[in-house]
Amino acid sequence: MTAKIARFLDEVRPASPCVVVDLDVVRDNYHGLRHWLPLATVYYAVKANPAPEIVRMLAGLGSSFDVASRGEVDLCLENGVPADRISFGNTIKKVSDIAYAYAKGVRLYAFDSDGELEKLAEVAPGSKVFCRILMTCDGAEWPLSRKFGCEIEMARDLLVRARELGLDPYGVSFHVGSQQTDLGQWDIAVGKAAMLFTALNEAGINLRMVNLGGGFPARYRSDVPAVERYADAVMHAMTKHFGNDLPAMIIEPGRSLVGDAGILEAEVVLISKKSYDEEVRWVYLDIGKFGGLAETMDEAIKYRIQTERDGDRSAPVVLAGPTCDSADILYEKAGYEMPVTLKVGDKVRILSTGAYTTSYSAVNFNGFAPLKAYFI
Repeated sequence: MTAKIARFLDEVRPASPCVVVDLDVVRDNYHGLRHWLPLATVYYAVKANPAPEIVRMLAGLGSSFDVASRGEVDLCLENGVPADRISFGNTIKKVSDIAYAYAKGVRLYAFDSDGELEKLAEVAPGSKVFCRILMTCDGAEWPLSRKFGCEIEMARDLLVRARELGLDPYGVSFHVGSQQTDLGQWDIAVGKAAMLFTALNEAGINLRMVNLGGGFPARYRSDVPAVERYADAVMHAMTKHFGNDLPAMIIEPGRSLVGDAGILEAEVVLISKKSYDEEVRWVYLDIGKFGGLAETMDEAIKYRIQTERDGDRSAPVVLAGPTCDSADILYEKAGYEMPVTLKVGDKVRILSTGAYTTSYSAVNFNGFAPLKAYFI
């Protein structure tokens, strides 16, 4: 909670639920990454928070951008991002969307399959392409395994084919999983990337880039290492496997740039029990999974929560959202407690909610309006 956000909530008293993002925190986080990883180019993962205010500010700071759709291409272009600072990093793209991005000047694309490579060759000729490899994402609180990437043997063949199809086989990418807590995962991933560099060199192809993906964390309930320790882990892995002949490096932070910049204010709608004998209270908020807290699925991301009655005696609770869907339970097994004095109408503040909240908010599920956001 920054002083600026606290002042805004106290003075403006916006209707809940809403999220308030302090742009100064985003700026400081960007500068921090640039300081600790000066050799890496930052490509902000727009999906984390696609607010024009954030895109414009980061564009002005010199950031590049990782996009996942035609809509995000337009968002970046409309907010001052040159096309040569855009990477179309989604490995699942419509032909029409690739052609659209190419016509706008985008020349950097991800792929992880033969079918995607053929689409790129057809409508984005001569573009730089990088192949995403599979990672197990051990240690990540929000894993990204299986759906994206291919085994390195396949990646080797695909990068060879990219050259045959008239594309520029530029490099390799991976993602160790979002909110990664195991610093050793970068060593494993970079080791695999280095193996591909060697294999492709033997095939006469000079790869020039490693896309290290995201994985840098925000601050939720569990302690995480400082950003400089993540930077040290990345650079140790790169120098260990590539020596002094370092390729270009890309990082794709999203959560670590915007997560801690946001505070979500919600309201207690109901407090109840399911039986006379049950000790645990059910606390229903005016926001749930479908209103922007989708990352509580399987209780994966565990947000820190503050109430105006903190300091009073607390007891276990189940936290749930307001919708008529039984899946709309935030935390039942994670051991959350709240003050026993908590009342209906009380405000609660959910910390580090600047990432993957507004972008996950449903348009009109059960008639609830999308999550309102303020950028200050």
